[in-house]
Amino acid sequence: MAEKEVALTKAGHQKLKEELDYLINKKRREVGRRIKEAIEFGDISENSEYDDAKNEQAFVEGRINQITNIIRNAKLIENSGRTDKVDLGSVVVLRDLESDEVIEYMLVGSAEADPSECRISNESPVGMAIIGKKPGDKLKVQVPVGELEYLILDIK
Repeated sequence: MAEKEVALTKAGHQKLKEELDYLINKKRREVGRRIKEAIEFGDISENSEYDDAKNEQAFVEGRINQITNIIRNAKLIENSGRTDKVDLGSVVVLRDLESDEVIEYMLVGSAEADPSECRISNESPVGMAIIGKKPGDKLKVQVPVGELEYLILDIK
């Protein structure tokens, strides 16, 4: 089965490459040293330092595999600079029609999504609703808590 293509911005791709380099060249060694030191304490069957280090090793190796797969299947988003239609890489300014709050989101692939950084996935309900839309368009979005209504003010 072919793996799913992952949309990434150039900055997101670079950030993942840096994280992968850190995990492989620094974190992996640190965890290895912790395991070695824990083994030196003796009986590993009741050694919490050993257990913690092994758990961290499993996490680090899992994250290395995850990032490797994302990079392998990455499709770099080339932001066309278009401001007439929402596309991957667009920064979209929305007005919540219920609260009148103005929100600015960057539309990215799911691997880069971070709502706390105003980076929403093209696979999220809001992301799917805004893609292809133009400034001035109104849209309704079904989300787990109900329905949201937005007006697209601008695309940067």
